[in-house]
Amino acid sequence: MPCLINPRREKGEPLLNGPVLFYINPAEANWAQHRAQETGGRRHFLFNSNLWEVSGPKGRSLAVCGPALGAPAAVLSLEKLIALGGRQFIICGTCGSLNSRLKIGDVLLPTGARSAEGTSNHYPLSTPPVPAPSLLNILHGFLKAENIAWHNGRLWTTDAPYRETSDKVRDCQESDIYGVDMEFSALLTVAAFRGVELAAIMVVSDQLDENNCWQSGFKSPVFKQKMNTIRQGLFNCLRQNENE
Repeated sequence: MPCLINPRREKGEPLLNGPVLFYINPAEANWAQHRAQETGGRRHFLFNSNLWEVSGPKGRSLAVCGPALGAPAAVLSLEKLIALGGRQFIICGTCGSLNSRLKIGDVLLPTGARSAEGTSNHYPLSTPPVPAPSLLNILHGFLKAENIAWHNGRLWTTDAPYRETSDKVRDCQESDIYGVDMEFSALLTVAAFRGVELAAIMVVSDQLDENNCWQSGFKSPVFKQKMNTIRQGLFNCLRQNENE
């Protein structure tokens, strides 16, 4: 059934012709905004987020955007970015660890997701969505070049971080789910529904101890150092690829 409102590119809005680097969290998005300004980027409207185009010499551009916390806000931005021509999306975000092998500051490349958010239900699919192999290959190459180890595993995406119960966490752990976030399952679903490519890289920002008690790592030096390396390295890697 046709929808009443559809995302579209309006007159005067940019036409994206390269990859999109989507920084979910405000700290990383603010850094990206300053970096884009330093490299001569052009700013465009993107709801309550920011969108910058950084041009390369061959006519293609790297788009950087964010923040967009929570599945509804992230999908709102993604839908607009697709309408503007975006076809390849790399998500840079954080997740909590649900696996004892995944520690604060570790890197996770999500291989899929379990949805506990409400946005994905509006985008029906016949098969579960998966990240784009071509974009995962780019992330593999980037991490190898930076000599950064990573984990592969599924994420649990929830709208309600303050309603994560022990029973829900235990069920995820028994289902071999590695981490938890607030956006990935919805972004992955919408990308599959719209026929575009998407993958993500996550830095672990918090974890559970042996008693399933929450431990925050947002202020830890190891988290800050790893996130700084990832956010800067991805920007430079993708921009360099566009300049080749």
